[in-house]
Amino acid sequence: FFFFLLGCFIYIIMETISQTLEHVLVTAHHQNCLTVGIYESAKFLNEYPDGAVLCVLALDEEDEDDAALQIHFKLLQAFCYDNYLDVLRVTGMRRLAQLLEETSNRNESRDLHCILVTNTSEQILQCEALQQVARFCEESRHRYECLPHLELQDR
Repeated sequence: FFFFLLGCFIYIIMETISQTLEHVLVTAHHQNCLTVGIYESAKFLNEYPDGAVLCVLALDEEDEDDAALQIHFKLLQAFCYDNYLDVLRVTGMRRLAQLLEETSNRNESRDLHCILVTNTSEQILQCEALQQVARFCEESRHRYECLPHLELQDR
């Protein structure tokens, strides 16, 4: 019974953190504080290594066998760790598309496998939701999870 309650509690926390991450992404999107795409993110980090506050690596099951994508992820992840940038792995590409492409040109498909939340706005740095996601990443590292993982649910 105890383990069932503990499992339910962890699920509630994960659901809440997932919703918090969604809030961060939507807020950053509306403030033009996102860099979207693997190539675009790598280019941004090369030019401004201190210019981001969160790196979200998104991957669904059908992409797990993509060796090139995995190599890009490892390189981005290593760069982020070397520069003390929080990294978060998410599943739920469809939900990401819902969140970020509602206001974008629907005819244009974007690479959502890597999303950087950039610190080009003072408002984003003061965002309580971003601070909660950062705490989640830090707590995950203390539990020796090298790459914290969240699942974004379709709505």
